[in-house]
Amino acid sequence: MTDNPTLIRDSFALVQQHSDKLTGHFYATLFLHNPEVRELFPPAMDVQRDRLFRALAGAVRMLDRPAELTSFLEQLGRDHRKYGVRTEHYEAVGSALLATLRRFAGEAWTPAHESAWSEAYRLIAGAMSGAAEAEAGRSPSSWLAEVVGHEQRTPDLAVLTLRPDAPFPYRAGQYTTVETARWPRVWRPYSIANAPRRDGLLTLHVRAVQAGWVSNTLVHHTRVGDVVRLGPGRGSMTLPERPSRRVVCVAGGTGLAPVKALVEEMIARHRPLTLHLFVGARQQSDLYDLQSLRQLASVFPRLLLVPVISAEIGYPGVQGRLPEVVPDQGHWPEHEVFVAGPDDMVVSMVERFQRDGVPAERLHYDLSTTPAELDITSGLLEGSAGLLDGGGGLLGSRTGRPEGGEPAGR
Repeated sequence: MTDNPTLIRDSFALVQQHSDKLTGHFYATLFLHNPEVRELFPPAMDVQRDRLFRALAGAVRMLDRPAELTSFLEQLGRDHRKYGVRTEHYEAVGSALLATLRRFAGEAWTPAHESAWSEAYRLIAGAMSGAAEAEAGRSPSSWLAEVVGHEQRTPDLAVLTLRPDAPFPYRAGQYTTVETARWPRVWRPYSIANAPRRDGLLTLHVRAVQAGWVSNTLVHHTRVGDVVRLGPGRGSMTLPERPSRRVVCVAGGTGLAPVKALVEEMIARHRPLTLHLFVGARQQSDLYDLQSLRQLASVFPRLLLVPVISAEIGYPGVQGRLPEVVPDQGHWPEHEVFVAGPDDMVVSMVERFQRDGVPAERLHYDLSTTPAELDITSGLLEGSAGLLDGGGGLLGSRTGRPEGGEPAGR
């Protein structure tokens, strides 16, 4: 991506300690000289500033992995289509970024740093805008979707059924991003909880999180007949072309959503010899979709459904944490494995499967946190691709997968 990774890293290290001031100065500079760009961003910029710095830090860390960096940037560019980002906006962003880096690096900034960053940003902008332009000829940037079903399963969790206004292409296991009329330009990611259907309907499992703007709107203030806006289907936790005939799925919390979509797809298309589904929750009352899962098991007897409860004394079924329970329930090295849920559970579960001999090519999972933010080995993250779109304009997304709630708490 650049011939000067050392210069990029050295200069970024000079400004890294000023992350809050740096991002604030960047946006102030961008909006001062390009006021028309402000409308691309959400009203509150605090979360957005943090995302910008994480995106920059992630890109700097990937300089030695050009294929991974290019994939990251191309997906970032495609995701920015729905904000209304155009090719000419990249020049404005580049000017503001260089001015900001130059200021905070101070006297240590040299013409060599300027040249290295100028070249790097030219390549970044080219990868992002090129991917966006290529996708523009194939699909819309966003879809309007009518809410045709809203079920309050628990006080803080709702299951929504949506009808997009045009065909919405996606694969089982992927997610979409949602914008509500209540919070324009604020997008949040939610996994799609069903495999593609002939009627085109989508189901989302949404848990309201504290101070969550979009999640609380969807759970507590959305009614049948309301309209939301959807971003394209994204995410890498999909079925391989030729999955194993034996499958184990592990879902914690609203991580059930993508796993349920995958289970539906496998039952309809692949008919595995065995399909174990472990669903974890703290209390029985948190098993919000158990009836639907039991219906799937009645249709496909080879689906072995195992609810697991971790914090309810006297529960008559399987008790414990998923990373401790699942390994004792079978021998999994010959299985295709899918894991979704909170990042700490996913990481623990994947590490355990690896230790037990499950090959990397049979482990499928996504994370809602960037690799740079996780204190785990880089090897564990090799299978984690995809892009979690946090909602906000240029360079404001991060890699990973939603767990059904809102990673930024908004």
